[in-house]
Amino acid sequence: MSVATDVGHVLREHGYRLTSPRWLVWSALRSADGHLTADAITEQVNTADPTINRSSVYRSLALFEELDLVRSSRLGIDESARWEIAHPDDEFHLVCRSCGSVGHHAGELVGRIRAHLAEDHDFVAEGIDLVVTGQCAECAAAQAPAAP
Repeated sequence: MSVATDVGHVLREHGYRLTSPRWLVWSALRSADGHLTADAITEQVNTADPTINRSSVYRSLALFEELDLVRSSRLGIDESARWEIAHPDDEFHLVCRSCGSVGHHAGELVGRIRAHLAEDHDFVAEGIDLVVTGQCAECAAAQAPAAP
């Protein structure tokens, strides 16, 4: 799904209503600069409506994931799942262990993995969430020893 997805239309197509908690969760994810934990989403939602609790946020996230509107990933930053608007499987995550930044990289690699699994292992992958950890260029440069 694209970021411009009409969430109300998708929900109605599947027999759901666009409630205030769902709209606020969707808005938090659309405006996010990165991947958000459920706690971070709850904090943002609560700035607009303090009566919406964490359970409502989790229910909205679960529904959105079921409808392929969002994806959750465990990025190795901590044990928390992180949420984002769904993106194609051919994008994978680059996670900096130093600063925690998360970037997306698009390429053929995930498609090649999918083909390898199908051809060599008779396995049809429904989804691939590839996470690569390391250091971003900025952190790697900051940790490099100074030239003599």
